[in-house]
Order: sequence, then structure tokens, then C-alpha cells
Amino acid sequence: MCLAIPGKIISITEKKEGFMRTGRVNFSGIFKEINLELVPDAKENDYVLVHVGVALSIVDEDEANRSLEYLKQMNELDELYNSESEDEITKEELVKQGDIIISKMHTNN
Repeated sequence: MCLAIPGKIISITEKKEGFMRTGRVNFSGIFKEINLELVPDAKENDYVLVHVGVALSIVDEDEANRSLEYLKQMNELDELYNSESEDEITKEELVKQGDIIISKMHTNN
């Protein structure tokens, strides 16, 4: 099952030439570098729903906490906790993954 996981934006790296806007996001103690291109209004301390490394929407803190609690109860966070750390994924790979997701979204619309 594919799920979007809520996380809190800790810091943002603004778009640089050849790179997308990314942010360091905290998922209950797990920190990952996330593509923020689809949420241009997101800022530090906002909560976002993230699917395969891409933030899809901004959510409020209460909704994020409820979602995390449900996911914990369903044991759906194992993949997050067992995934590669952000240090093992290069920025180039993150950009490539984000580009693939965004292009698929555009072709499905």
C-alpha cells in the first residue's frame, strides 16, 4: 500500500540552478531530505504529507499527529524506519526521483 506520511519541515534549501526546492523533514525522529516543489507556500515548521520523497500538501499539526498515530497503530511506518538514510541518497538521485513523480503527475492529468 502506498501512503503519504506527515512530517514537519525543519529547514528549507531554496531552489538553486539545476536543483529543486528541498527541505529537511522530521518524521517522528527520522530526518529526510524532501522535494518541496509541489508545495511552494510551505515554510519551516509547517507539516506536509510526503509520498516517495515528494511533499504533496500542507496539513495542520493536529491532522499530522492523528495520521501518524493511525499509521503507527497499523504498523505502516516500518518502511520509513527501515529505509535508507538521507546520507545514502545523493541530491542528484533525489532530483531524479522528484522529476519522475512530477512528470507522471502531469501525464495523468
